[in-house]
Amino acid sequence: MSLAMFDLDNTLIGGDSDYLWGEFLCEKGIIEDTASFQKMNEYFYQQYEVGKLDIYAWAEFSFKVLTEYSIDELNDLRQNFIHQKIEPIFLDKAQSCINQHKENGDTVLVITASNTFITAPIAEMYGINHLLATEPEFKDGRFTGKVSGVPCFQSGKIDNLMPWIEKHNKNLKGSYFYSDSHNDLPLLELVDNPVAINGDPRLTSTANKNGWPNLDWR
Repeated sequence: MSLAMFDLDNTLIGGDSDYLWGEFLCEKGIIEDTASFQKMNEYFYQQYEVGKLDIYAWAEFSFKVLTEYSIDELNDLRQNFIHQKIEPIFLDKAQSCINQHKENGDTVLVITASNTFITAPIAEMYGINHLLATEPEFKDGRFTGKVSGVPCFQSGKIDNLMPWIEKHNKNLKGSYFYSDSHNDLPLLELVDNPVAINGDPRLTSTANKNGWPNLDWR
């Protein structure tokens, strides 16, 4: 029995959940200055793609709306978001891979840079109980707009994973990690079985060079 880890955005789903959340908020009229918001949303997404994302600047931008509504209001928004934006990009091939790992007795974990508020219900959609993600700070019943702990991004995924492994009495022997992004190379290079899923150009090149599988789940 091994640990099977999955990135979320553009791996388990056919899009980026944080980017789509921003688009959803604009469409619903939650964001007043939609032009400026969409410009920044696009900017941070492009920075992520080229590996230059300032994760704390992104978090300040992304988490701001979480501070402006009650948790009940946010949960209602999130439910509509999942139905409208995420369910249409659910990937059957991703679910089949998850199911196969479960049948093999493997422990399945989602590990993503996107925040837990958005990603927790997506992991649940796939029947995955374990999630490591960037944590928005939550105090006195509301989000503060700050990051709690180490952002689960690039090498930060390893920083979050190692304490989790110790806590759950797991190890990396025979481990798998599935991802689309070169941002995940630190963790891909750490596991025994790295797998590129619809990899970006840099990851695809690395996968080909190293003989890693590069699968198409679209």
